[in-house]
Amino acid sequence: MIPINIGLIGKGSIGTFLLKKINEEHVIANTKITAIFDERKKSQLDLNRLAEKYSCEPFYEIDAFLQKDIDLIIECANIEVAKKYATKIVHQKDLLLISIGAMADSQFTEKLQIAAAVSEQKVYLPSGAIGGLDVIKATKLAGELEAVTLTSRKPATALTDASLVQEKVVFEGSAFEAINRFPKNANVAIALSLAGLGVDKTNVKIIADPHVTKNIHHIKAFGGFGEFEMTIKNNPSPDNPKTSYLTALSILSTLNNLENNIIVGS
Repeated sequence: MIPINIGLIGKGSIGTFLLKKINEEHVIANTKITAIFDERKKSQLDLNRLAEKYSCEPFYEIDAFLQKDIDLIIECANIEVAKKYATKIVHQKDLLLISIGAMADSQFTEKLQIAAAVSEQKVYLPSGAIGGLDVIKATKLAGELEAVTLTSRKPATALTDASLVQEKVVFEGSAFEAINRFPKNANVAIALSLAGLGVDKTNVKIIADPHVTKNIHHIKAFGGFGEFEMTIKNNPSPDNPKTSYLTALSILSTLNNLENNIIVGS
């Protein structure tokens, strides 16, 4: 099995989780995060600490980072960072993009697709906090998908600063509008949209609920194929309630599939 060297952008809860699982616990054979990047001066001390703890090299300048012997770069920072660097990265390296909310911007998506086609690099979009995308993709491809609705229910503290005593619908509209209103909470909506009918035709409802402790996503779809419903209840990340723990796990699954000869699902 060929060793895989990974570059990491983002040192929050997901980035730290990946450093621990990959570099310390070695959950994926022959795979290591060898470089970590953050250009912000205020982050340099923390970046150096993580680099020393998990035996990787810190970088503060994007061009030097991209010149490192890296096979794949994982972006797990935020939409702004994704839009700033993704196209530049794909001209030189494969990219695993976590902030897929950036894909709601059609101009950004087009530029990224062109860059990947020209460079023959790959862009991986993990399923993140939901399942069932294989069903959505299959029915869309066959022209049998007519409507998709996502209802996301999250702990109130992850969505609003208000002290709620009962559930509140904080958003209802298209996936495109959802990512603009709640950029840190709507990645699930964008993943569902990319697999299915697109950001303008995917309906989204977001509920802040003071009585739940998990991120709960309910998907409904129907069309010529029949009907599909799925509910998944994710534990939020211990370090960041706006992030699902399953998102971090799905990244590991995507990485593990890169070198597998037999892949279950899609």
